Amino acid sequence: MIDIDGSYLEGGGQILRTSVALSCVTGKPVRVFSIRANRPQPGLKAQHLQSIKAAAKLCNAKVSGLFLGSEKIEFVPGEIQGGSLSINVGTAGSIGLVLQTLMIPAIHAKKPVELHITGGTDVSWSPSVGFIQHVKLPLLEKMGYSGRLALEKRGYYPKGGGRIAMVIEPGRLREINLTEQGKPECVHGISHASQNLKKASVAERQAKAARDIVFKRFELSPDIEKQYCDTLCAGSGMDLWIKTSNTVMGSTSLGKPGKRAELVGREAAEFLVKQFDSGACVDEHIGDQIIPYMALAGKSCITVPEITGHIKTNIWVTERFLPVKFEIEKIRACYAIRCRSL
Repeated sequence: MIDIDGSYLEGGGQILRTSVALSCVTGKPVRVFSIRANRPQPGLKAQHLQSIKAAAKLCNAKVSGLFLGSEKIEFVPGEIQGGSLSINVGTAGSIGLVLQTLMIPAIHAKKPVELHITGGTDVSWSPSVGFIQHVKLPLLEKMGYSGRLALEKRGYYPKGGGRIAMVIEPGRLREINLTEQGKPECVHGISHASQNLKKASVAERQAKAARDIVFKRFELSPDIEKQYCDTLCAGSGMDLWIKTSNTVMGSTSLGKPGKRAELVGREAAEFLVKQFDSGACVDEHIGDQIIPYMALAGKSCITVPEITGHIKTNIWVTERFLPVKFEIEKIRACYAIRCRSL
């Protein structure tokens, strides 16, 4: 059994998510202790609980320590079967983080995996469903990943109630080499808000603020879709992404009470510009999420704007499960991350 210290480096839920996902894929049992030890409220939260339960169903695993607040679990995987799973994360628990756990083993299933998940689609400290749809999946498709993700209902913090459906086809990952950024071709975005914010033109104001910054930097007029959604509570946000001849990079910004719509749009645009201007091929959020996929492909290289704690953590966990070695090299204003088989 592989022992994983959940307090290592950034010590958050990502250690748990990656450990469980790679346990499913490799068939290696794992014990994760000191779960989220570096967080104000240590132990399993609802989204961690539901992620592990769903992963266990996916591969007929035996699990112990599965309760809210638990700081240690043991996960003994079986064979990844596939099929349909329905998951209710509860209130605004992050759908994006649940998908982080399940998307990795799903491609290794015997048959297609169909996911129906209820929870938060656009919540803090997690990838939005829009980011996964328009940035993560297109990049994974370059590696041979086949997944279709549909947003059925948007869910904001604190009430959630969002819904997605996703189908992932079995397949085999191939290596990726993203070191040349390529020429900017287009910028797209979705500026979204709850229906009760329509009178205040929140989606339009977010979009205009982002559009002004994007046009000034790239001389491209971004295509930003404005959406007002039926939701259980007020909320807003923006997903923004740039496509080049070789890659796609993205950013997300969320509204909150007292935060002006213009600031939401500016944040999304400024972060996107900053990531692109580093010369990197993927943004820092994809940088950590793609690490396990690179390892499962066996050999790959990407460039990222910076080496975050999440990237270091995912490299550490991934090297515990798979016979690979990651190497990091500073290249001008960004960093190359190379993965090779041992």
